[in-house]
Amino acid sequence: MDQTPSADTAAKPAPPDFPDFVASRGRHLLRTAFLLTGGDAHLAEDLVQEALGRIFVKWRRIARLDNPSGYAQTVLVNTFLSHRRRRSSSERVVDAVPEVAVDDPDPALRLTLLRALGELPAQDRAVLVLRFWEDRSVEETAAALRLSSTAVRSRSSRALARMRDTLGDDFVAVRPGPGEPDPTTEKAVLRRAS
Repeated sequence: MDQTPSADTAAKPAPPDFPDFVASRGRHLLRTAFLLTGGDAHLAEDLVQEALGRIFVKWRRIARLDNPSGYAQTVLVNTFLSHRRRRSSSERVVDAVPEVAVDDPDPALRLTLLRALGELPAQDRAVLVLRFWEDRSVEETAAALRLSSTAVRSRSSRALARMRDTLGDDFVAVRPGPGEPDPTTEKAVLRRAS
């Protein structure tokens, strides 16, 4: 009796491993993504990577399908369509970055301000940062630090006086003149420390 399996009873070939699948179908998926994105190679690579990540999670089930390549194509197209629907997809890659004026802070002044802040007691430093860096009101600062509004005002005044002593002319140059509001200029100077 012949013991060779017939064509009907022959076992299906074993499903490919995921790395083998990626090696055999990855370039095709990338070409498809390149066409879908209108020639944006970087976006195409991102879409293929995202699609392959989705496939990898379900690979055991997908590998048993009759056509895992077709399934991968569908996942890629769906990934592309969902990317197009996202608001972040409105960004476009350009050849040249437009020049934008940047107001570079003075690094020496920044270090001086950070040193002056570091010399203050922790609670005074917290008052200045909350009041002038985070732009909180006296009441908000008082609530955050569990102090009275009067304590916040007095700590703020003392801490600013200490900083003026430490900074000298650097800080005096931006101090407000007579009749000018004090907090906005203090805030402007403290922002240079960031």
